[in-house]
Amino acid sequence: MTVALMWEARAVPGRGEDLLAWVSEQRLPEEPLRRETFRAPEDRVLVITWWERSYDDQVPELPEPDGELVTRAVHRWRFEAVPDA
Repeated sequence: MTVALMWEARAVPGRGEDLLAWVSEQRLPEEPLRRETFRAPEDRVLVITWWERSYDDQVPELPEPDGELVTRAVHRWRFEAVPDA
């Protein structure tokens, strides 16, 4: 089964590029099947990682950035792939 983890943070206004650079520097102890990084208005950064694991298995996650870089705690979601019908 494939599990996708979504990690989303909102930078302090004007610090979106700093948050994006911080995310790019973060290494996980294992390499996911895939990792993509996105940005959006209001200095938001989203990272999605894909893992070949069961839904409840432990998988490496990105940490919380320094509180001076973000406006709130990171939002995290976990999804499992649904086979095509």
